[in-house]
Amino acid sequence: MNGRKGARSGFTLIELMVVVVILGVLAGLIVPQFMDEPQKARVVKTQLQMENVSTALKKFYLDNGFYPTTEQGLEALVQKPTSGRIPKNFAANGYLSKVPKDAWGTDFVYISPGSHGPFDIISLGGDGEEGGSEYDGDINSWELE
Repeated sequence: MNGRKGARSGFTLIELMVVVVILGVLAGLIVPQFMDEPQKARVVKTQLQMENVSTALKKFYLDNGFYPTTEQGLEALVQKPTSGRIPKNFAANGYLSKVPKDAWGTDFVYISPGSHGPFDIISLGGDGEEGGSEYDGDINSWELE
């Protein structure tokens, strides 16, 4: 056997460490890309909900000739308001089945008349506070494309 214990098959410690480092580098590059996906999905969901509420508000306007006031709020799309200006042609089943919340579970801010049109709808984003950046930033109805 010439002083050797015989041929062994397997990996050396250095080879295993190189593989672990390579896997770590790949994970470091790939995982962050997937970590943002739930936040992106929340933004898209909130934008779609805003568009649905905007559509319901426009139907309310077509039926009644005015938008619900800020005081009446988005609840005026679910059940006929009993205060303020009362709609004469309110849809029998309302315009929404319930008032939606944004993807973070927070109520939308509704202002009518709005600063950017007949109404403004605002989601305060992930932090639930005015302002912020990226996923914590506000989502505004007048900025939707």
